[in-house]
Amino acid sequence: MRIKGRLVFKGGKAGELVNIIAQSLAPDNVSGMETIVEENSFTVMFNGDKVGTILASVDDYLMNAKIAGDMIRLK
Repeated sequence: MRIKGRLVFKGGKAGELVNIIAQSLAPDNVSGMETIVEENSFTVMFNGDKVGTILASVDDYLMNAKIAGDMIRLK
């Protein structure tokens, strides 16, 4: 069975911020992940065969996105 999931990050006034986060995390995408960047948002698609694998990928991605956002705010 194929399992699919997606995360959508929206920025409104912070459109540049979400784009920077998306671009900084995209190189770490493993197979089964795809990042789609739009003007004020980005979507990360997850595909896999096991629920545990998808959940671990989502958990890692959310933690990395939080860290990237925190680092951007420090400058």
